[in-house]
Amino acid sequence: MNIRRVAFDHPDAVKLNDEVQAEYHERYGDGGDATPLDPSDFTPPNGVYLIAYDAQDRPVATGGWRSQDKNDEGNEDGDAELKRMFVVREARGNGLARRVLAALEDDARAAGRTRMVLETGTQQPEAIALYTSSGYEPCAKFGYYRFHDGSRCFAKPL
Repeated sequence: MNIRRVAFDHPDAVKLNDEVQAEYHERYGDGGDATPLDPSDFTPPNGVYLIAYDAQDRPVATGGWRSQDKNDEGNEDGDAELKRMFVVREARGNGLARRVLAALEDDARAAGRTRMVLETGTQQPEAIALYTSSGYEPCAKFGYYRFHDGSRCFAKPL
């Protein structure tokens, strides 16, 4: 497994983002995640975007973090917001999400961020299980979906 830093608008990132949006549509029945994202959100030192490639150099997992500070959407100073964690179906169950998550936490910590936060939903029990087993705890809701009943927010000190 090879984890690489890429731009959020890299062709492999776009391909995987399209796949995760399709999965959100399947699970939630809407148009996917409408949270506004800009490629510059994931440009160091503001954040990072990672893709894991398999032995055949196929992109199989992705995730990123972006800097957030105190704002009117519920973030706190020093937050690193986790975005677009995803593993393609045929590669699930191999620990890839946990490896990408650890790499993102290390990177955010090195960038001086003090807390990793994320928003997921009730239709993603696998994600909730990953995060809670990785030390994340429920936190006050924040972000684009903070007023939705199915939204779940988690945080972990870095």
